[in-house]
Amino acid sequence: MDSAFVQQVTTTRMFTDRLAVVAGAGRSGIAAAKLLHALGATVRIVDANKKLTGAILEGLGDEARLMTGPFCQEQFAGADVIVVSPGIPVRKIRPFIGDLPARKIISELELASWFADEPKIAITGTNGKTTTTALIKHILEQSGRTAFAGANYGTPLSEYILEKGQCDVLVLEVSSFQLQNCRLFRPNAAILLNVSANHLDYHLDMAEYLAAKLKIFERQSSDGLAILPAEMRAVLDPKTFTRAEVKWFDGEKFPQQPNLPGNHNRLNIEAAWLALEKIGLTLEEFEAGLKTFTGKHHRIENIGTVRGVQFINDSKGTNLDAVKAALRSFEGPVKLLLGGKFKGGDVTELIPAMKGRVDEVALFGAGREHFEPALKNHFKISWHENLDKAVHKLFADSAAGDTILLSPGTASFDAYTGYEARGDHFKRIMEELS
Repeated sequence: MDSAFVQQVTTTRMFTDRLAVVAGAGRSGIAAAKLLHALGATVRIVDANKKLTGAILEGLGDEARLMTGPFCQEQFAGADVIVVSPGIPVRKIRPFIGDLPARKIISELELASWFADEPKIAITGTNGKTTTTALIKHILEQSGRTAFAGANYGTPLSEYILEKGQCDVLVLEVSSFQLQNCRLFRPNAAILLNVSANHLDYHLDMAEYLAAKLKIFERQSSDGLAILPAEMRAVLDPKTFTRAEVKWFDGEKFPQQPNLPGNHNRLNIEAAWLALEKIGLTLEEFEAGLKTFTGKHHRIENIGTVRGVQFINDSKGTNLDAVKAALRSFEGPVKLLLGGKFKGGDVTELIPAMKGRVDEVALFGAGREHFEPALKNHFKISWHENLDKAVHKLFADSAAGDTILLSPGTASFDAYTGYEARGDHFKRIMEELS
C-alpha cells in the first residue's frame, strides 16, 4: 500500500467509528473491505458461503468480523454503510437492513471512485465491454500514456486505489450490478455499447436493467461525454438521463478490422474512438494503436484448426445477442455449441442469424429446455451431458472448411467456475482431437 496514500486516508479517516458491512467475500468485496479499513471503519464481511474462514480478515484489524450463512438481520445490525458485491441483488438483503437509507448502500466501484482523481473512461453494455475496455487501454499505452483497466473485469478499482498507481487514465468496465448501487460515480467519458436481454435472473425486468445501465451517465456534468448506440436513439432521446454532451455511434466511421472481425466490433471501435478523442488522442494515434490490437481470449477467438476444421472460442458469448454477433462473423458452414445456465431472452430470435450459416447444433449441460424446443424444427440438433461429448459429436460430423463455434449463449456456472474455464476446456478438447 502506498505510504503517502495511507497517510492521506488515515488523516481523513472518514469512516472512523463507523461499522461497514461488506456483503460478498469475492475479490471486489475483499478489496472494498481493505479500503474501508484504511479509511478507519470497523469491517464486517458477510457471505452465504459457510466454508469461508477467518483467514480472509487478515489485515483488517482486530475488530473485523466474518459472518457466514444465509443472510439475516444480525449480519447487518448496526451498519453505517453497506457495500454490496456484484451478483448480490439489494432486494436479497433489504429485509435485513432496517431503515438504512438507500444512499448508504453502495457498490465497491462507487466507494473506490470517491478517491480516483484521474480522468475516467467507463464502458458498459450487454456485450463488448471487455473487448472495448482492452482496446482503449491498448491504444492509450501505444500512444505513450499509462492506463489502468479493471473494475468489473480484472482488478477492482479499490485495489488500484490502495496501491495508488500513477496512471494517466482509468479505463473502467462497469456492470449493471455495480451501477445499480452507484450514487456519485462520474466518468469523463461514458460508453453504453448496447442493451439486450441479459441478467434477467438478477434484474426484475428489462426496464430495471436499462435503468441500471443508464446510471453510468446520471452524475456526469456538462463537460462530460455520453456515448450511445444510434440504434437506441429513438428509445433514449425522449429520456432525461444525463447533463453531458451526447454523441451517437453507428459503426460507419472505421472499416472492418481483420484483428476485430464482425460488425459488432466496428461499433465497439467507433465508441472507443469517441471516448479517446474526448480525452485528447488524435485520430493518427488511435488508428496506429488499433492496428496492433490482437483482441481478447474467449471472444470470437480462433484457437486452431484440426484436419481442416476451424475451432472458434467465444465462451464469453453468455447471452443471445452475443451469439448473433459471433454468427455474423462467419459465412458458414458453422456447427454451433449452445448450453449452460440460461440468463433470459427469446431463443427464436437466434434463428434468422443461424439460417444459412449453421448446419448443426449441439447442446450441452443445462439450458436444454430453452434451446431445444425453439430450434429443433429448424436445425439438426442433439443434446449431450457435457462439452466433451458435444464437441466430439460435431467434430465427427465435420469436414474440412467447417467451423465449430462455442458461443453458448449462457452463463457457465452449471459446470464451470467462469466462462474462462469453459473456454479453456474447449481448447483442451480441440488439442486432444489434434
